Amino acid sequence: MSLKQRLTDDMKAAMKSGDKHSLGVIRLMNAGIKQREVDERIELDDAGVIAVLEKAVKQRKDSISQFEAAGREDLAAIERDEMVVIERYLPEKMGEAEVLAAIDAAIAQTGAAGPADMGKLMAVLKPQLAGQADMGQVSVLVKRRLAG
Repeated sequence: MSLKQRLTDDMKAAMKSGDKHSLGVIRLMNAGIKQREVDERIELDDAGVIAVLEKAVKQRKDSISQFEAAGREDLAAIERDEMVVIERYLPEKMGEAEVLAAIDAAIAQTGAAGPADMGKLMAVLKPQLAGQADMGQVSVLVKRRLAG
């Protein structure tokens, strides 16, 4: 079953069960997916849906840090709850050892030797690790690996 279909099925189940919180978050995610499909005139596959969901999680993380800085723990808690619902649909995150193994494989594949090759290496890693690893963390690990 595709991720879009799973979201739709879960939305229907949330309607039937009266789970208003999950229903609202799933509707937001469906709206984001539909908006991107309309804007780009494409049908999103699972990778595209994951990209939309990851963007939503990143937005929630940014909001949480801003709310906490402003002393609004009540609003930060709402964002955390929404993030939990969204993360149900994202693939399991890879551990650091798995990410390092993927980086080593990409280095062997591309022949990257130094920091100047970082862009080439990230271009190979991004499609492989999308949705499975935090790309900011991957970037830090790649820099460390290429530096020495």
